[in-house]
Amino acid sequence: MIIEEMKVKDIHNILDLYIDYYNNIEGSNWIKQTAYKRIHQVLTMEDSYCLILKNDNNYIGFIIGYFKQYDDIIGYTLEEIVIDYTFQNRGLGSQFLDQLENKVKRLGASCIEIKSVNDPMHNHFYKINGYLDSDSFVEKVKWFSL
Repeated sequence: MIIEEMKVKDIHNILDLYIDYYNNIEGSNWIKQTAYKRIHQVLTMEDSYCLILKNDNNYIGFIIGYFKQYDDIIGYTLEEIVIDYTFQNRGLGSQFLDQLENKVKRLGASCIEIKSVNDPMHNHFYKINGYLDSDSFVEKVKWFSL
């Protein structure tokens, strides 16, 4: 397992992984243009910190996120972690997440915040990795009719 910091040039190497995972596993409708824009937005924002996971020369996963300043701490916001579904259930996602935690802690983060899909698979993954539901924050959304 090789973990490297993601560069803009890496986006093209993970687009098919992103689209394949979300469209085939999550039932989404990503295309190359929208997937590229999503990843590029996070990767190029101020204080972004994104990682890629490779097995030999094959890209098998990635994490995108960024550091966020609060009044007295720095948090890390984990936007997405994706592992190629043919490599899932082998502990790679947990190992990758553990490596991220160690790296962002060394870089000054006091916590990692995530927004997760509320389903059994995601809840199980984050629970076994020590993540708890927040008692102090609730996700809010207002949808606009089209």
